[in-house]
Amino acid sequence: QVQLVESGGGLVQTGGSLRLSCSASGRTFSRNTMGWFRQAPGKEREFIAAIDWRRSRTNYADSVKGRFTISRDNAKNTVNLQMNSLKPEDTAVYYCAADSRDFVYRDPESTGGYYYWGQGTQVTVSS
Repeated sequence: QVQLVESGGGLVQTGGSLRLSCSASGRTFSRNTMGWFRQAPGKEREFIAAIDWRRSRTNYADSVKGRFTISRDNAKNTVNLQMNSLKPEDTAVYYCAADSRDFVYRDPESTGGYYYWGQGTQVTVSS
């Protein structure tokens, strides 16, 4: 059974930092695009960041560019999201996602490009 499990969420003050991790099990994702999305109450799930299998291509939402950094460790089957300079508007449930297709980096900002999803981790930024 394939599972993606996020961790590292929590409560932080404005300007603070958090590091989210996503640990995958059940199969390797060393050949697959992985991404992070978030969903705030009453809003649609939105793209945050994506990274290809070789760590040579990354995409970021404009709202997080310069503040968030996505990384991955294929040996550990993990993907991380370093979040700095957090703002109250970053408050949301953050989801890790993985594409099931090998060696495909197409529409990484679309939720439709991902087959596997984690359960999410809550990030709350207080003002």
